[in-house]
Amino acid sequence: MTEFGYAGKIAKVDLSEGRVSKLVTADYADRFVGGRGIAAKIYWDEVASQVNAFSPENYLIFTNGPISGFPRLAGSRWQVCGKSPATDPEMFSYANGGGSWGAWLKFAGFDGLAITGKADRLVYLYVNDGQVDIKDASFLKGSTAIETQEILKGELGKGVKVVATGPAGENMVSFATLLGDNDSSASGGFGAVMGSKSLKAIAVAGNKRPLAANPDRLSELSDHIFQTRRGAWESYTARIGGRMRRQICWGCISGCVRLGYRASNGDEGKFSCQASMFYLKLAMKYHGKWDETIFHATRLCDKYSLNTNVMEPMIEWLTKCHEAGILSDTETGIPISKVGSYEFIETLVKKISSREGFGEILAQGTKKAAKHVGKGSEELIGETIVTKGNEDRVYDPRLYNITALLYATEPRKPIRQLHEVSWVMAQWADWIEEKENTFLSSEVLRSIANRFWGSENAADFTTYAGTALAAKHIQDRTYADECLILCDYMWPMPWNRYSDDHLGDPSLASQIFSAVTGRNLDENELNRIGERVFNLQRNIFIKEGHKGKQDDSLLDFFHAAPLDNEPHLNRNLLVSDANGNPVSRKGAILERERFEQLKDEYYSLRGWDVSTGVPIPDKLTELGLEDIPMTK
Repeated sequence: MTEFGYAGKIAKVDLSEGRVSKLVTADYADRFVGGRGIAAKIYWDEVASQVNAFSPENYLIFTNGPISGFPRLAGSRWQVCGKSPATDPEMFSYANGGGSWGAWLKFAGFDGLAITGKADRLVYLYVNDGQVDIKDASFLKGSTAIETQEILKGELGKGVKVVATGPAGENMVSFATLLGDNDSSASGGFGAVMGSKSLKAIAVAGNKRPLAANPDRLSELSDHIFQTRRGAWESYTARIGGRMRRQICWGCISGCVRLGYRASNGDEGKFSCQASMFYLKLAMKYHGKWDETIFHATRLCDKYSLNTNVMEPMIEWLTKCHEAGILSDTETGIPISKVGSYEFIETLVKKISSREGFGEILAQGTKKAAKHVGKGSEELIGETIVTKGNEDRVYDPRLYNITALLYATEPRKPIRQLHEVSWVMAQWADWIEEKENTFLSSEVLRSIANRFWGSENAADFTTYAGTALAAKHIQDRTYADECLILCDYMWPMPWNRYSDDHLGDPSLASQIFSAVTGRNLDENELNRIGERVFNLQRNIFIKEGHKGKQDDSLLDFFHAAPLDNEPHLNRNLLVSDANGNPVSRKGAILERERFEQLKDEYYSLRGWDVSTGVPIPDKLTELGLEDIPMTK
């Protein structure tokens, strides 16, 4: 049933043939809801295992969810899935964007776009009032993502929402991004996939607002959620002023740490989270003070479509190589000696985006670049990279043992899952350090662990008791949220600043889903859908060559190098023991043998073959995936 919450159809676009057909959302929604779930099922049905990321046969799948288009729920995000060139080896992967584009895709009359083929010229899609047109985009060739948005809004109207890729995407740089309205960026290399299809942008417009099955109940829930989350991020934005302003995505509850900055030259854009910090230390060191180069560096990456999560460790590696005499300014054509300057970041971004000179080597990612350079440069990567996609290290498994399983079983940095652990622990660490207005005590932490992670044992980070169960609970819930699609800054609301016990309510997502769609599901049933989608994704990996247990691994330094620092939050490396006392994890490692035992426990909880880490037929049938054949 898709009468409520859904547009009712998904556009299937074949760029090679110039043909658009329609899929019926109801054929997918019952089992997979929306978002990641529907995208994964379309991918399973349509993409053969031997297809590579840049093959015309690969699919680029954009989806929203049943909550998209409703205000005050923080549920109007958009998902993009397909085989990614950012991972080594290439794998099915995903990205998540915010802003307003996802809601407008729904208003344009669609729950998703499944795009295959390759156009014979540069094109863009115009999605409006239930129709999809393939239009010539030769006039956009070489334009930045932001220029593309501005040009298309001038042509189609200011009310149009646009997701685009810049020169890095056109030139198929492996870690090229997409940029939507409100500077909502989606990483995972999908800008490069877009470029491989000669697709420059997707413009969406329309006014087909979705209906809720129970609008009165939805309004009650929205009021309650606002009261629960009001001021949730006020401590992070208390010092906003001057050139900073809050930037709120469409349909948000109350706003988060998302900020906008207006530079002295008039340029303005999103400036928050990792993207705002990736060049901060280097620019501060170079200039000796705050300098707008920090903002312009972020803006350059957005314009040219480069992932700052990849750029940050790449720059650190380049710096180490220069200091070691391995790479020079002359050899690379990049002023590495001036790292921290605008000249350096502008040259680096443009060379990578155009794949010019040494930029051609860097366009493949840091690991491949280091292998090409040799001369000991591979050892200089050190602990800067944490995934097969060359992404930066955050929320270290040596600090939070739960994140070890989250990292090991995903194709890229699973930031939504990592936040479920790290944000709770950062709030607790603030309470331990007696910071102002803190409330997440050790007692609250244990309650959160019991309610959201499966057991109080998971609150004790000095042991592995409850760790595997916590990882499973977090993954199942986050995959359900990725189907709806809910923002992870606001969901799953593990704490409530204003209640007596400060404990959040994990059933709120299922209550919203029920009010919107009229399909009554409780918390466990919704999480079961998340488990179904997680298992479908696992089978996609196995079909594409993932070796299960053998490939569920972490980089060697996690098992050998003592933990020295954490790049974001909880800088004192504090975790709780069984009694709620603070313990420093400085100097800790993740014991390799214990990690392997943890994997076995995790596979057992998942109902997979413990010896291989592969889902078994009975488990797939139990989850309603009997039509997903076992792969070898």
